[in-house]
Amino acid sequence: MGAQGMLTSPELIWLLAAVAKGDAAAFERVYQATAAKLYGVALRIVRRADVAHEVMVGTYLEVWTTAGAFDPAAASPLTWMLAMARNRAIDLVRADPQKFTDEDATIAAPSDPAARQMSDELKRLLACMGRLDEERRRLVLTAYYSGHSRDELAAEFHQPVATVRSGLRRTLFDIQECLKA
Repeated sequence: MGAQGMLTSPELIWLLAAVAKGDAAAFERVYQATAAKLYGVALRIVRRADVAHEVMVGTYLEVWTTAGAFDPAAASPLTWMLAMARNRAIDLVRADPQKFTDEDATIAAPSDPAARQMSDELKRLLACMGRLDEERRRLVLTAYYSGHSRDELAAEFHQPVATVRSGLRRTLFDIQECLKA
């Protein structure tokens, strides 16, 4: 494969296929090769380090969960991931424009220790998510991304509300315990 941090498009395509199968090492390589660019895009749009970190977490969770849907005929891997980060950042700015016009907004360089800490936290979170069975992972990600109520999740997953509630609670507890380990 290419030099550390600089992967070719075919290498990223191969790694995304491995990520789609749950390969955490492949995800780590994708992250290392693309994080600086994605962070830069997010930071230019939101102009706040804390929000750029939030964009990064959401983007890489989306990469982890949707890698199997990546179509190399439609876009390059980097373009696909940059579009995710850009769209997520724009959505956040549109949701609360006042939050992003503060003169107090802090911009941090990707080499900022907070950015490195976020990448470590993200890696741990994704490793913990990878340990969940597919149904539990899908439930918690659907709840997170869609913001559906428990009733809506119950309808979507064809389960009683009490089962969804206890499933979410148990899954979030398991993730929390995994992150502590």
